[in-house]
Amino acid sequence: MPIDPNEVQVSSVQKLLGFISKLDERKIYYKLFSARHEAIMVEVASPGERWEIEFFADGQVEVEVFSSSSDIEDEKSLERLFAQYND
Repeated sequence: MPIDPNEVQVSSVQKLLGFISKLDERKIYYKLFSARHEAIMVEVASPGERWEIEFFADGQVEVEVFSSSSDIEDEKSLERLFAQYND
């Protein structure tokens, strides 16, 4: 049964805002999406991973983590590693 948007629990909004605040404090880049009408998704990309965190109106939080494959590369790929951490 869909949740009436007018009955959104304050705690679910507080969870979302608290999470976004932590991302901002740590200068972690994120995107906000709405993949389902009853939830707001936060997408976070970190080296080798992509996180999808959905905050639902009923207070539920779902987290899905996607990791890159562990393909074997040669030493030239090390340049890419250090390039991620340049100022």
